[in-house]
Amino acid sequence: MTRRFSHLIGGQAVDSPASFFSRSSSNLEDVLGEFPEASQAQVRDACVAARQAFAAWGRTPAPIRGQIIGSIGKAIEREKEALSRLVSREMGKTLKEARGDVQEAIDTCHFFQSEGRRLYGQTVPSEMQRKELQTYRRPLGVVAIITAGNFPIAVPSWKIIPALVTGNTIVWKPSEDCPASSYAFAKLIEEAGLPAGVLNVVFGGGKDSAGQHLVDLMDERDERGRKRVDKFAFTGSTAVGRQIGAIAGRNLLHPTLELGGKNPLIVMADADLDNAVSGALWAAFGTGGQRCTSAGNIILDAPIYDEFKRRFLAAAQAITIGDPIKHPEVLYGPFINERFYHSWAEHYSWGRADGATLLYGQGRITSENKPAGFQGDPSTGFFGWPTIWEGVRPGMQLFQREIFGPTINLVRVSGIDEAIDTANSVDYGLSSACYTNNREWAYQFKERIEAGMSSINNSTTGAEAHMPFGGVKGSGNGTRESGIWVIESYTYWHAVNDDISGKLQLAQMDTGYIEPKAPFSVAEIDGV
Repeated sequence: MTRRFSHLIGGQAVDSPASFFSRSSSNLEDVLGEFPEASQAQVRDACVAARQAFAAWGRTPAPIRGQIIGSIGKAIEREKEALSRLVSREMGKTLKEARGDVQEAIDTCHFFQSEGRRLYGQTVPSEMQRKELQTYRRPLGVVAIITAGNFPIAVPSWKIIPALVTGNTIVWKPSEDCPASSYAFAKLIEEAGLPAGVLNVVFGGGKDSAGQHLVDLMDERDERGRKRVDKFAFTGSTAVGRQIGAIAGRNLLHPTLELGGKNPLIVMADADLDNAVSGALWAAFGTGGQRCTSAGNIILDAPIYDEFKRRFLAAAQAITIGDPIKHPEVLYGPFINERFYHSWAEHYSWGRADGATLLYGQGRITSENKPAGFQGDPSTGFFGWPTIWEGVRPGMQLFQREIFGPTINLVRVSGIDEAIDTANSVDYGLSSACYTNNREWAYQFKERIEAGMSSINNSTTGAEAHMPFGGVKGSGNGTRESGIWVIESYTYWHAVNDDISGKLQLAQMDTGYIEPKAPFSVAEIDGV
């Protein structure tokens, strides 16, 4: 019998008449559960519950909030293997990658537990006597969060954990592609002792559903004239991010927008080709290319173009693909959902229209159309061939648009200047990589690349819990996830002027500035 789950609102399990099913991406017959589809009223109720909980949670001492974050980390660590298997089963990434996904959340908890004792303000010297100036970090209030399904544990933790430790309350709409993993994550957070209403979870889709309802509430005020939402944090497509940014802007909110990428990977003439091919293969095809940091364009210096192409094609042809639960040795599994598959399949028509050359790849993998390395039955999910194009130039759709699937372009350039200029010729700026042993070329790359994150002699993908994550241009709005930098996104600075003089003192007007004495000339001593 299929289990039916509930929303988590104000510490209560809440159901809805409408519902949807979570199915394994690798085996569409495998149903993980039935989940409610939140109505607009229920999403509003979640915001009300978060507002009510904020009064007490925001005043909870930060070290105590940090202690709860530590308990969350311990709970996730205890359940790491079971949660990883659930993630792999639900969204189709390999178990090795799922373990990394979960470990990222554990690392995030470890990092932010201590930040509960480091939410420092400053004491600032005043220009007046008997007056003290201090600054404090204050929580923003109710934080609305929408996350994607490709990292169902790590990416939500980047938002939820720092928001909690800084004293905010949350309404989270997780991806409809991974509701079971999200529910499990939320229950582990609750287990740590989080008070009712501090974390509220509403399930459902995006457009015309729970996600849209949450976005729309940025325009709404309660009966006291307060905003329903004080902060919005979103991970997803650039197109949706622009819409959220526009609504947030007119309500004077500063959203966190972690958006798409078309990430360049440069390989220069002096690079270690074995290392470069290994990194490029992972950047292109890890998670089936369903990462915002996946490589989109491999930019190859002309002297090594042909040799890299030969090695890379051979490596791609040797990739193993299949159900990662039944075949843990595969490099990647299925598309997360059918919608992603159809969106990816469109790029074949772009390539033909652009006049690019298809080196490898034949669309959807089926029983009659599969690469030699496919494991199992491809009819159980939506699996895509690893796809490689060449003859791709900056003006082409293939070069410019995020494809979000197992596709990569080979782009020939001549020298470091053209390589960097070509890498920057997209409206994205999330991740980037350059393979070279020439320190001058590496320096040029670091200085001139238009990206929020860069690797030298490593892949475009990968993140650590104590480093800032985010992009520029079409990849974000300058906000950052992870590390100490993310705290800026969930707090505001409160400046306090504490005057104990017993009288009105006006800065700049009553300040006792000291007048300089008459000028002294050294020339008088020298006799000149």
